[in-house]
Amino acid sequence: MTVICDIGDLQQLARRRVPRMFYDYADSGAWSESTYRANGDDLAAIKLRQRVAVDISQRSTRGEMIGQEVTMPVALAPVGLTGMQYPDGEILAARAAQKFGVPFTLSTMSICSIEDVAEHTSRPFWFQLYVMRDRDFVGRLIDRARAARCSALVLTLDLQVLAQRHKDLRNGLSAPPRWTPGTIWQLLSRPGWCLRMLGTHRRNFGNVVGHVKGVDDIASLGAWTSEQFDPTLNWNDIDWIRERWGGKLILKGILDPADAREAVRVGADALIVSNHGGRQLDGAASSIAALPAIVDAVGNDIEIHFDGGIRSGQDVMRALCLGARGTYIGRAFIYGLGAQGERGVERVLEIIQRELDMTMGLCGASSPAELGRHNLLEPPA
Repeated sequence: MTVICDIGDLQQLARRRVPRMFYDYADSGAWSESTYRANGDDLAAIKLRQRVAVDISQRSTRGEMIGQEVTMPVALAPVGLTGMQYPDGEILAARAAQKFGVPFTLSTMSICSIEDVAEHTSRPFWFQLYVMRDRDFVGRLIDRARAARCSALVLTLDLQVLAQRHKDLRNGLSAPPRWTPGTIWQLLSRPGWCLRMLGTHRRNFGNVVGHVKGVDDIASLGAWTSEQFDPTLNWNDIDWIRERWGGKLILKGILDPADAREAVRVGADALIVSNHGGRQLDGAASSIAALPAIVDAVGNDIEIHFDGGIRSGQDVMRALCLGARGTYIGRAFIYGLGAQGERGVERVLEIIQRELDMTMGLCGASSPAELGRHNLLEPPA
């Protein structure tokens, strides 16, 4: 029996249980993957300051993200194709997050639809929006999220063009799928995954197929999607989105202080320091390297969240020490989902909370609110 000690153990299980094309889809970066690797490497390089003989008997990991009480300041990030890691994956991950008491963010490019997730959960979740050329579709997506009682809209700003990801090309990942001996073997080599997938009808992009004129199946979806990412997206578009949405708005994909100041100017409730998990601009700064300057520039004016490379509670603490009010895990929960379904996502959250709690204690802190650069050894300038 496999002993699960950390996120890495679940990652190894997921690699063995999920077809390679879908595992690699989540576990890959753009081009050389240098920014993907830097996200984790730069977090690991930050050293924590140990303190002793401090009363830490009343520790709690609880906090708030955009006014919502959370068991710990960690949300599940939006990840496309989550339902291909494990059948009905978005529903399972949302239920795990709900039970644990942290936010779940549904991707526009999810397999399970907004309505599917709302039907199978009892608490509001967050919805991540990509802005497409078809603004009528975008408006209806926003309306559907509001009708489903989503409590925050996460607008992703760094996907005006889609970067090249070499693993996806080499694995033959496409919509519609290309049935070659290689792709067929990838599926047949994971018989457990195949049997589970036969038990669900959710195998398309649920937020798109059937909701766009002329997009009724996976074949028509591919042609539509290739034309839809919108290079004209700019800060002026956010006024329309915010007005149509009418609720909490989070802007994702901020790496530069100038863009952070724009996020404040347009009235966002929070921003996420993120490089899309290293999946867009290869050669960009790691998210943690970008965080301090953004905190210094706008930390008193807007709530700052962090996304990129978190694999442990120690990583969560590092981001909080550098000024983030909340953090996101993407690949980490995907590993748990691919390994063990809903229970795997719960285990990821349990592991990260346990590590965060123990690390705070060893650093002499009793709550996330107490954390700051004083908890780091040689904090970055």
